[in-house]
Amino acid sequence: MIATDLDGTLLRDDKTISQRTIAALAAAEDAGVEVFFVTGRPLRWMGVVAQHLAGHGMAIVANGAAVYDLRAGTLIEAFPLPEDDALTIAHALRAAVPGTTFAVERTFGFWHEPAYPAIEPDSSAPRAGIEELLAAHRAQPLLKLLAKHPSLDPDEFLALASTVAGEHGEITRSSESALLEISGVGVSKATTLAKCCAERGVTASEVVAFGDMPNDLAMLEWAGTSYAVANAHPHVRAATTYRTESNEDDGVALVIERILAARAERAARDAGR
Repeated sequence: MIATDLDGTLLRDDKTISQRTIAALAAAEDAGVEVFFVTGRPLRWMGVVAQHLAGHGMAIVANGAAVYDLRAGTLIEAFPLPEDDALTIAHALRAAVPGTTFAVERTFGFWHEPAYPAIEPDSSAPRAGIEELLAAHRAQPLLKLLAKHPSLDPDEFLALASTVAGEHGEITRSSESALLEISGVGVSKATTLAKCCAERGVTASEVVAFGDMPNDLAMLEWAGTSYAVANAHPHVRAATTYRTESNEDDGVALVIERILAARAERAARDAGR
């Protein structure tokens, strides 16, 4: 199995997917190598790659908090963050780091505090304090609590948040800014990928994973083979088995091409015996 992050890894900086990468993904599927997109993105941001999924149509989104069938628009499974834990984390962070603002990501909706710097058009989305946001829309699982600070160093913010609130959720980041992504305790890209692999009879040793940011670390450490793209965070480069070219230079496609070429060469040798 190929398990790949999207932003900064498979996608180019302009959020497109190159023709070379599209071809490599299709060739992998044709060769019987399953491809899973494992991303921090919410469902509403998956359109850019939805058509390039294999027959199963599923992707792991929100840092492992949900598995979606993108073709059917169906939530297969969710691993939510309890609202009580989210509120405890928010209060702890706001006390430790004044100026922190919050947003909530549910299965089919996004809501934020008035001061939260939203990065997408959402003029119709309600704006309220975190207490009100967590109390609303409880019929939808809470996939992520987002915490944003206007000036802290991103790694410093992550370390501080993990210290003051880490026992109540999985805290990570994938942005270049001080934006934290918080899931339920024990929920990560690795845990959900491991579950999906087990359901398919795939072991960790059969998984080749790609990533670039701290939210990929658990997945990269779990997979039997891991690659950091050249533009990856230093912690990711230190934790991975191998390196490949950057997202701008089709680093994931390059590795897939090499894997498929090696498989073809082995098959040719075996056929000649």
